[in-house]
Amino acid sequence: MSGRRVTVVGAGSWGTTVAAVVAENADVTLWVRNPDLAQRIDESHENDAYLAGITLPERVRATSDLSEACESADVVVLGVPSHGFRDVLGSSESAIGSDVPVISLSKGVEQGTHLRMTQVVADVLTDHDPARIGVLTGPNLAREVAEGQPTASVVAIGDAETATQLQQLFMTGTFRVYTNPDVVGCEIAGALKNVVAIAAGIAAGLGYGDNTKAALITRGLAELARLGVALGGDPLTFSGLAGMGDLVATCTSEKSRNRSVGVELGRGRSLDDIVAEMNMVAEGVKSTRAVIELGAAHGVDMPIAAMVGAVLYDGVPAADIVPGLMLREAKPELHGMR
Repeated sequence: MSGRRVTVVGAGSWGTTVAAVVAENADVTLWVRNPDLAQRIDESHENDAYLAGITLPERVRATSDLSEACESADVVVLGVPSHGFRDVLGSSESAIGSDVPVISLSKGVEQGTHLRMTQVVADVLTDHDPARIGVLTGPNLAREVAEGQPTASVVAIGDAETATQLQQLFMTGTFRVYTNPDVVGCEIAGALKNVVAIAAGIAAGLGYGDNTKAALITRGLAELARLGVALGGDPLTFSGLAGMGDLVATCTSEKSRNRSVGVELGRGRSLDDIVAEMNMVAEGVKSTRAVIELGAAHGVDMPIAAMVGAVLYDGVPAADIVPGLMLREAKPELHGMR
């Protein structure tokens, strides 16, 4: 990591924002799928498609050549949605050095395989040390970070020395970064909070108030903790930035894409119409099914995810989600985190 050359693969709003953050500490190459957009970013220092109005640092250079972007990188950051993650990574496999830390920004689970994104990286980059594959996650709404509003995040990776180096690389005066060795817990929290955010959005779209929102967030936290612990995550992770922090931000902010999808569903609009109008991906729409299947495979009760899945995929009216959750069998709150 001595040369501090960082490549960010993916120029959506969050990938572009992370490129701008890292440019305070390193030279950054931003891979952009669209060659015209790459040229515009290089000429204007603005991503007008996904982060309009934000001036990018001079140290961010855009390119549409994926191999060129990755071949000289000391760190590779993958800001690609979960459904396209494997294909893009596979296209860059030969250009990524075997000892280069690889960091995922994606908060999803791969459909079909049910793999977390760091597992996909290990599956594609077979010569890579898994301890140098990690994730950057937390309550990080892209535009607020890009505007320099104070926030905090977590870099989760197995190798302690690499974690410290990445912490220094990502950290700025307004972007505070903590380390956490619990990659599993951080990734599961990030994936499932998007599903809970859709539920919170549905409740808002139906006109329910703060009590309902608080109940969904709290029970959603219990749900993602159950799944995360079943997969080997540390229970403490879910009370931190990757868990509760990200859950609160995504479930309450009007800037959250997943919550926005839920709001429109709650107002009676069809999922197809909602998605057709979106310029960016709402990960929860794609990964809810995979998250539900992952929970079933490990015997984890996930009522909120199940109700969201029924609305997204089975045609169940959004208005049924809150009554469906309210009428479940009565249980104690904390025993076994049920």
